[in-house]
Amino acid sequence: MSKTIIQCPKCGHAWPVWHNPRPTVDIIIETEGGIVLIKRKTPPAGWALPGGFVDYGESLEAAAIREASEETGLTVRLRRQLHTYSDPNRDSRAHTISTVFLAESVGGTLQAGDDAARAAVFPLDSLPDLVFDHNRMVADYRQPGR
Repeated sequence: MSKTIIQCPKCGHAWPVWHNPRPTVDIIIETEGGIVLIKRKTPPAGWALPGGFVDYGESLEAAAIREASEETGLTVRLRRQLHTYSDPNRDSRAHTISTVFLAESVGGTLQAGDDAARAAVFPLDSLPDLVFDHNRMVADYRQPGR
C-alpha cells in the first residue's frame, strides 16, 4: 500500500493520504441486436462499454444502474456480475478496478448522455476496437458457459 504524508501549513500536523485503486463499473447491456457501446467524449477517446466511477456510499449495483442511465438513456435490470478486472495498467489515467455487470434494457430510449458523445447497438460479430480493457471484457462475455 502506498501513502503520502501531508502536513498542515499552520499547525504542522501530519496526515497520511493513502493511494488506493478507484472502484469502477462497466455494463454489458444486451439487446436483440447486440450490445450497447458508447463513444467517449473525453480521453481516452474511442468506443467503450458504458460505465464509470462508483460514488462514495454507493453500491456497485447502484453505480452500474446509474451509469447505464446517464450514458445511454436506458433503464437497465442487472442480470449478474461477469467478472472483476484489476490490472493496475487497465486505465492509463489511474489505477482502477472494474466490476462488470450483464444487464438488459427495461425502458428508456437509447441516447448518448453524460460522458458519451454517441451511443449505439453493435452486433457481437462487428464490434469496433474498444478502449481500456473492454475488448477483453467482451471476449470473456462471449465465452461459452460464462
